[in-house]
Amino acid sequence: MFHVFQYQPLRLITQNSLSSMCLKLMLSRPVAFAQIWKSWFSSHSLLGKKNIVLMGPPGAGKTTTGRIVGQKLDCPVIDIDDDVLETTWNMSVSEKLQDVGYEEFLEEEGKALLKFSASGSVISLSGSNPMHAAGMQHIKKNGIVVYLDVPTTVIMSRLKSMQMDRIVGLSPGISLKDVLQFRKQFYKRWFDIRVLCGGDVAAEVIAEKVLDAVKRYQDSELETFISTRSSRSGRSTEEDSNKFYFSDVVIQGLALDGGLFVPERGLPKFAAEEWQGLIEATYVERAQVILERCIHPADIPASRLAEIIETAYGENFSCSKVAPVRHLAGNQFLLELFHGPTASFKDFALQLMPHLFAYCIPRSCNYLILVATSGDTGSAVLDGFSRLHDTDKQRIALMNFFPEDGVSPIQKSQMIGCQKENAWSVGVKSDFDFCQTAIKQIFTNSDFTGFLTVEYGTALAAANSINWARLLPQIVYHASAYLDLVHQGIISFGSPVDICIPTGNFGNMLAAFYAKMMGIPIRKCICASNENNVLTEFIRTGVYDLRGRKLISSFSPAVDILKSSNLERYLHLIANEDGQLVTQFFNQLENQGHFQLQKDLLGKLQQDLVAGWCSDEDCLAAIHSVYSTTGYILDTHTAVAKVVADRLQDRTCPIIISSTAHYSKFAPAILRALRIAEINQNPLSQLHLLSSYSALPPIHWGLLETLKKTGNGDHQVCAADMSVLMSHIETLIQNHFM
Repeated sequence: MFHVFQYQPLRLITQNSLSSMCLKLMLSRPVAFAQIWKSWFSSHSLLGKKNIVLMGPPGAGKTTTGRIVGQKLDCPVIDIDDDVLETTWNMSVSEKLQDVGYEEFLEEEGKALLKFSASGSVISLSGSNPMHAAGMQHIKKNGIVVYLDVPTTVIMSRLKSMQMDRIVGLSPGISLKDVLQFRKQFYKRWFDIRVLCGGDVAAEVIAEKVLDAVKRYQDSELETFISTRSSRSGRSTEEDSNKFYFSDVVIQGLALDGGLFVPERGLPKFAAEEWQGLIEATYVERAQVILERCIHPADIPASRLAEIIETAYGENFSCSKVAPVRHLAGNQFLLELFHGPTASFKDFALQLMPHLFAYCIPRSCNYLILVATSGDTGSAVLDGFSRLHDTDKQRIALMNFFPEDGVSPIQKSQMIGCQKENAWSVGVKSDFDFCQTAIKQIFTNSDFTGFLTVEYGTALAAANSINWARLLPQIVYHASAYLDLVHQGIISFGSPVDICIPTGNFGNMLAAFYAKMMGIPIRKCICASNENNVLTEFIRTGVYDLRGRKLISSFSPAVDILKSSNLERYLHLIANEDGQLVTQFFNQLENQGHFQLQKDLLGKLQQDLVAGWCSDEDCLAAIHSVYSTTGYILDTHTAVAKVVADRLQDRTCPIIISSTAHYSKFAPAILRALRIAEINQNPLSQLHLLSSYSALPPIHWGLLETLKKTGNGDHQVCAADMSVLMSHIETLIQNHFM
């Protein structure tokens, strides 16, 4: 067996000279010595008996990076090609490949890896090692596998300049690009940590990234969450010791103090070259990279997260690009977010979130998910949780509350049609704000939640945008849209864009702002409201005022909202995480119906956000105008954003308008906008009429199938009364779990 203990090719100074230098430094500059000693001890405690295993395609820089990392950690450095394979075979790797051929080479390489053993070392694998399962299982037992993820175009350029002649799998009829793409599946299977490596990044920088990534991997304490209503300066010892991690906030949803969870140290920042490395990536690949940096592997390992993402954004979406960007006119582009199974942007979070939730929850408890929806969330959450494995459905149920008379007929038909054995819809004789407020109050009612846990072994959880796992996936499509514009040659990386989003609960807008914080060059975030324009007035004046305001039913029901829940997260951010101030704002809103920002906070807000609103008449006019000039049909929410974008953009840069739903969901309003005189009240007939227009985009496949199968169906309807809602919840628990 091949053992390595003290092989240190890059030790630059002898032990005696090191001791002499340390003694002189300690006597002359004790503070500097203490800092250096602390750094040295930290580096040596990083590995212990574990190995850092560098993995990646040929030309990724594994050998050079490994030597630098080994030097920084003062530990053994092993290159599998040079120090193991060629030593074992007594011939070069290229000679061995030529001698035995592709398949036999992989087997021989794997056998050599199985005989290899090391501890506390930095190991650079060959590019083909990950293709041998048994060998990788062996090496992974005592190693942290770091994937040096380099863009394929960069690798091809490097290999061409190196005149590499020993690429395993390369043969006549199989291109280098095909070989590299084929290998990615194996790299993704084995890595614990991914390090993005741009084309012009120095090996020294990559080595530092590796060390930082390993430190993050080993210390989940770095990534905890706090409530928007807790203040760092005012936190008690008990609060400090009761840390919340990603898994906790996914399960709990809402903080016990009524606030919303946010990352204590903020979101990760990507360097420009890291974003540039994703320009040619697919949507799924971009999602994997971004979410890996936002979800600690102690909560969900990278390999499992990759499986969840591939499941969420695979066959469930009708467009291979998942979230394509389409040119509309002039400098305006549409981010099409309606290609999921229920035809709205909510699918991006709710095809993913159920699987995250199922992975995070303990196996010893049942969970009931409570959801309030103004329209699109309902069918999306019902569909998402219905796709869980059968074993998960047995312990996870869902109840969806929606305003009985506050959604479109097709939206209601969808929610009724998407009911499954573990998921139900309940119409409430009130508006969305009541539904949302009621759920918040239920979560903070410790007597009721405690009763459910003791009596039925069932805990409550939330799947609304107040849940961090709902918000996080939305960051991805805003980043992806920008990268698509770069890939299409519309802009170069670093050039700014504006974003305009139809905004009600502020979650989608907050996700865009988070993408900006993570390094996407977004200039202006434009909030587009309908006649329920409380957000527009707030952004313009700093006064959030609900006094005398009544919800107005509009043609864009998903933004018929007066209380924007996710605004709390944004205010917490610009208030320098002053939880006491945020608590004051929202207590005042709850008790007095209004609050006002101080002048300095309003200034910060107006640097980030601008806002406008649109009437129903202008919304319908925009739909008609765009169809007449382009043949494209906007849904009513996208039309609201289009009107506001036309009014507020300065045309000095591209503007990405979020197309948040498919027009099929709002057929009566669309037919009215297209000036159809007689409109059949049957939703299926309305869709067939729209399909006769042969417009872009075509009628949504999933929506049409749902309506064909279900018709109007049955659902429960209840009064706007807290005790009635709680009774419905208890009954559902009894029927499903008992």
